[in-house]
Amino acid sequence: LSRVRSALAPLPQRAALPDWEAELIRLRTTRTTTAADASAPADLWPLLTERLRAVNGLAFSTLADLVAYLVEQNCLHGYCDPTLYPKVRDAFPSTFTVETTFDRARHDDYKFGLTLAAGAIAETGTLILSDNTSSSRLGALAPWVHIAAISLADIHPDISAAIAAFPKDPNLIWVTGPPKTADVEGILIEGVHGPGLQAALLLA
Repeated sequence: LSRVRSALAPLPQRAALPDWEAELIRLRTTRTTTAADASAPADLWPLLTERLRAVNGLAFSTLADLVAYLVEQNCLHGYCDPTLYPKVRDAFPSTFTVETTFDRARHDDYKFGLTLAAGAIAETGTLILSDNTSSSRLGALAPWVHIAAISLADIHPDISAAIAAFPKDPNLIWVTGPPKTADVEGILIEGVHGPGLQAALLLA
């Protein structure tokens, strides 16, 4: 990667993102307004929660719910984004070991990873991860349980809205549920190329 960076460094500017026409994208109508006021933006968290569950993911509205789940699953050792940790530290009891630096040599020690998401798509139950917002890519990929912390403002109603809000980041990952494969004898297996559980945590 250092050779790639060196080759790109002299360029005056990077190539522009490709043009796309939003009207070409056709999706089911997303619930984007509240029942009381058709002009008001909807709270997209309930829809994201519903669609996450549809793709075998989970959504946690509070830190207490997340911690209770981790205790139930005996996931007591994990990684947390260092910028996020001060906000969540008090929610973890002393039985937890939470590290803010991911040690590549001990990747099997981490049962969960808590990182910041760049966004989410309510319509598809998709979490958007990026290098700009993730302190450690391995922290999001190596543990069996990955939780992406998301704020309401970063939840997009559908794919076209998410594309329109793309950050200037060369590496964006759209995660819709745990990774799946059915290459071996047509048997669907989840979690073979990454976390077995993808979850979202709503940031207050």
